[in-house]
Amino acid sequence: MLSPEPARHALIRRAFRLEYATLAWMAIEAAVAIASSVDARSVSLLAFGIDSVIELASAGVLLWRLRVELRHGQTFAESAEHAAGRIGGGLLFLLALYVVGAAGWKLWTQAGQAFSWPGLAITALAMPVMYCLAKQKLAVAEALGSHALRADAMESVTCGWLSLVVVVGLLGQGLLHLWWLDSAASLGIVWFLVKEGAEAWRGDDCCAH
Repeated sequence: MLSPEPARHALIRRAFRLEYATLAWMAIEAAVAIASSVDARSVSLLAFGIDSVIELASAGVLLWRLRVELRHGQTFAESAEHAAGRIGGGLLFLLALYVVGAAGWKLWTQAGQAFSWPGLAITALAMPVMYCLAKQKLAVAEALGSHALRADAMESVTCGWLSLVVVVGLLGQGLLHLWWLDSAASLGIVWFLVKEGAEAWRGDDCCAH
């Protein structure tokens, strides 16, 4: 059986692998979603893509935080991560404001959007990918007692729900051809953005022990 310190280092190495996988997926997800949103003039896809960029930055911050812990200890790392969490939370609030404004304008002007097969594919794939990543991150976060990793796992959960909202909107728009459905779906995303932003801003610690 590993002694406590080597065991913790092994868990941190596993967390590194999970975050590198998150970085790779989020880079693909953001690129495809944003490019698809431009072609389709879709607010919901654009919001999903920008949220992916913010989560990409969050994963980068967590990698930095894990490296800080290895060098300077857990307490210093969690203090540094708290400031970064507030930045991420603020960006999510700004994104929520943008979505409300853009969706409101499209509803006011009755501007529709085009259906996007690449957008549907990337958001549909995001659901199982985010589920698998979140499940593993939560297990490691529990073992480490890490608020930072748990918060990152909950961002993955939120991304999975966001993708479900976008998929429903895209399928509904593709099948029913309702011009307002993309804007309505994007407004459904706002609740998730605000919730995720509030948790990041507060630095909710649900698993420290």
